[in-house]
Amino acid sequence: MKNNLKKAVSALAVCAVASASMSSVMPLSVAAAGSSADTFPFVIEAENMKGASVWTANYGPSPKNSSGEGFFYLTNSAGSFTVNVPEDGMYTITARCAQVLNQEGRMQTVVVNGIKCSKNMPYSEEWTDLSFGSFRLHKGENTIEFVSEYGYMAIDTVTVSVTPKHDYTLATDELTDKKATPEAKALMKYLKSVYGSHIIAGQQEIYGSGHSNNYEWENEYLKDLTGKVPAIKGVDFMNYNPLYGWDDGTTERCIEWATKRNGIITASWHINIPKDFDNYVLGEPVGWQQCSYKNYQSGEGSMSFDTRNVVVKGTKEYDYFQLAMKDLAEQLLKLQDAGVPVIWRPLHEAQGNEGNYSDGTAWFWWGDRGAETYKEIWKLLYKTLTEEYGLHNLIWEYNSYDYTNSATWYPGDEYVDIVAYDKYNVEYNRGDGKTSGPNLLAIPAKFDSLYALTNGKKMVAMAENDTIPAVDNLVVEDAGWLYFCPWYDGGEDGGVPFLGPKYQDMDELKKIYQSDYCITLDELPVDLYTNGGNNDGNSDPQEVTYPTNIKVNYSSKYHQVQFVWDKVKGADKYGIAVYLAGKWRVQTSNITTNSYVTPKNLTPGMSYKVAIAARVDGKWDTANAIKNAVSVTIK
Repeated sequence: MKNNLKKAVSALAVCAVASASMSSVMPLSVAAAGSSADTFPFVIEAENMKGASVWTANYGPSPKNSSGEGFFYLTNSAGSFTVNVPEDGMYTITARCAQVLNQEGRMQTVVVNGIKCSKNMPYSEEWTDLSFGSFRLHKGENTIEFVSEYGYMAIDTVTVSVTPKHDYTLATDELTDKKATPEAKALMKYLKSVYGSHIIAGQQEIYGSGHSNNYEWENEYLKDLTGKVPAIKGVDFMNYNPLYGWDDGTTERCIEWATKRNGIITASWHINIPKDFDNYVLGEPVGWQQCSYKNYQSGEGSMSFDTRNVVVKGTKEYDYFQLAMKDLAEQLLKLQDAGVPVIWRPLHEAQGNEGNYSDGTAWFWWGDRGAETYKEIWKLLYKTLTEEYGLHNLIWEYNSYDYTNSATWYPGDEYVDIVAYDKYNVEYNRGDGKTSGPNLLAIPAKFDSLYALTNGKKMVAMAENDTIPAVDNLVVEDAGWLYFCPWYDGGEDGGVPFLGPKYQDMDELKKIYQSDYCITLDELPVDLYTNGGNNDGNSDPQEVTYPTNIKVNYSSKYHQVQFVWDKVKGADKYGIAVYLAGKWRVQTSNITTNSYVTPKNLTPGMSYKVAIAARVDGKWDTANAIKNAVSVTIK
């Protein structure tokens, strides 16, 4: 059976011979990486920054009780400093500051190694901590600068601290639908088993007879380039509708992908409405040119379709949406009957472009009347599909943003299984200091925002994207996206060539597809839809051959960690490995008891993922060791 966790587990599989030679790479001993590295958290008095001066009073009310000689008032001159870090990683920059010029807040800018990041500083007459977020710092010297683009902020101190790793074990594998099909449950458990330690490769297929009706074009292209085929096929059920509806074979391709090729399906739903809704007769056909999924203010949407009425019984909008759900359910039921679960992403990007129109509406009709209406539509769709049509093969995925008010759009934990973000940052909002070409950032700040949306309880996916992030960025920046899924390549049909060199770095594309970190179609478990890959080919899925009930004890006095776990029946040895820079590195494989204590004097604040394997009958159960890895932060 193909190992669903890929070659990364092979590091543990060679425990029997590797422990002596590998012990020298123990990443937890990072404090010994070099005497030139600064100690973290690193704190600098702002008035000591290069270019800064000492202030004791600013314009307006001045904050009291500065920690040093005074503070730095960011007006016309910038203030900068350097920090030396022991290894590539994520570090949080926090300023103790005050701002008394604008009651509504004032934008402030920090530049980290040449890359700008702006944050709104609220009005405050007292010192308050403002986090500018988490940044990737590179091994060695890094420059951090506060520049006066808007300015007039008093800064007392600046702190650089190690960003704690995400705890991916918090995410649930339980579906919100209590009647979920066995296949949906199994898929959800598999997704959780790889979440945070791997990323699953996905690809959206073209629709509307593009590529001369070759719906495998993207997969064939990727196979020729990388030698691999993505594990997830993205589709759109937009053409099954009450207007111009036509059967383009999407349903049959989904069934073939899941049942014949053992792949995973994710689906969106660009459901159209008639532009001339006033004169539309329910059930009558309408040409696709006279339909749109855009908002009513875009000039392309329907001025007479009031989205607020979709949830109001007795209205024409309500009746139309009922027809649309009926057509959709007919196709989804075919998938359920065939045993095919779906990562279901309807009503996506609802908050997109919010505020760019005169009344604050977003770019799709389902988001053009604001958050409250949108949430009611989501719940109506959820309840109608599950309760009225008996659809229980759906894993409900909600598309979020990272705006300050994005949480107000969230339908609620009881209606959402996975949260997702659509990454398009080649043309706009690059953040990499470049003006064109592929953008390889892993956008960790976006991931952090979606992770925080549910306090880590829901897995976070990259449901659409242009450039696939570089694998090194994903690993080092702890942006544990569940999967990526570039939009279809429309180049030969006059559309956007998302798989072309403008959007993809071909070397990095090959690197991630061929890496230990990325899961492709050939590496999905054969029992994906029966046991979620948890059996890993064993005949008895109840047999436990790996440590469970792992407990972590910390010593802040000695800066070390103790691991204790339940004994594994028949195990004669245990092994410890730590995940670093995309690889599992074995520390020891000669443990004969059910506990292990790290060396003393590890670096406080550093976080690591640790896997514990057992050897039973001469075999190491490496797959389950990785699945049950624990995250620790040195105290």
